[in-house]
Amino acid sequence: MSGDGRAAGEGDWEEGTPVPLYIVTGGRTEAGEERVLDLVTLIVARSEPQPGMRPEHVSILRMCTGPLSVAELSAYLDLPFSAVQVLLADLVGDCLVEARQTRAAHTAAADPDVEILKALIDGLQRL
Repeated sequence: MSGDGRAAGEGDWEEGTPVPLYIVTGGRTEAGEERVLDLVTLIVARSEPQPGMRPEHVSILRMCTGPLSVAELSAYLDLPFSAVQVLLADLVGDCLVEARQTRAAHTAAADPDVEILKALIDGLQRL
C-alpha cells in the first residue's frame, strides 16, 4: 500500500484519460467487408438504445434520431473514422441503424465528369 492507503497500481488511471481504441472497438481494427461506409454516408437510428449496450453504441443511437454523416459522428464522438466504422458495422449488422449513401457520392463515383478529368490530366502534365 502507498502512503495514501491505495494498493500499488490503484488509482493510476486519471479522470479524463482517453480510453484505448482497442477497448472501444472490442479489439477489432476493421469493420468487415459487408458494407463500405464513407465519410458522407448518412446514418439514421432505427431503434432506441437497449440495456447492456456499449456506451459508444448508445451515443450513436441517441445522436442519429435524424440523419448524421459518418464524419459528423466521428467528430462528435471524438473518435477516428476507422473506429466509428467498426462501431457502425455492429449497429448496421444488428439492424439498429440504417446507412444511406448520399446521392452525390453515389452519382460521382458512378459517372465521373470527363471534362473535369481531362482538365485535371492537363494540369498534372503541365507540372
